[in-house]
Amino acid sequence: MLRVIVVDDHPVVREGLRGMLLAAPDIEVAGEAGSADEAVAIVPRLRPDVILMDLRMPGGDGVSAISRLGPGQRVIVLTTYEDDGEILRAVAAGAAGYLLKDVSPAELAEAVRAAARGRTVLSPSVAARLAVRGDAPGPPALSAREWEVLELVAEGLTNAEIGRRLYIGEATVKTHLLRVFGKLGVSDRTSAVLAALDLGLVRRRT
Repeated sequence: MLRVIVVDDHPVVREGLRGMLLAAPDIEVAGEAGSADEAVAIVPRLRPDVILMDLRMPGGDGVSAISRLGPGQRVIVLTTYEDDGEILRAVAAGAAGYLLKDVSPAELAEAVRAAARGRTVLSPSVAARLAVRGDAPGPPALSAREWEVLELVAEGLTNAEIGRRLYIGEATVKTHLLRVFGKLGVSDRTSAVLAALDLGLVRRRT
């Protein structure tokens, strides 16, 4: 069973998220918190696999809580805000994903599973907001570092392995991946690799 903690300052939202996850036979809500401080206090005791974290709460926002929890925690930001700066700030702090609260129960459960496996998850609408669209046709313009990260993802490396290979932090890897997702118009690692193969951005391995 994957253990999840729901962090949101609205009790109705917490109850709704708990209900959404009830249908998943492999996921249990191990606890709830109504603030960033409360989340930081209960996580060491409850030892969740994934934390669903609201972005804006009284007494401290979700990004500050992610930073205080440390790099070992898998945190999915779950919010109504899809501001580009907020997205990048959350992922840079170490978030494993960024979802909007209109996510379906099935999508939420799959995002929890993906985050628990160490993958970065992103709502399609968030990926679309970050998409870089140019007037000229052709493949998207990835930076040199984004190319490197994408190629290593295609090789099957995890974010932590990519970070060690490139001598950068895992949070930095996630930030580069987030930008790659946006430029390719996708929402997960598998789709990014498939899109890159279709566009000829990376070579198919035999």
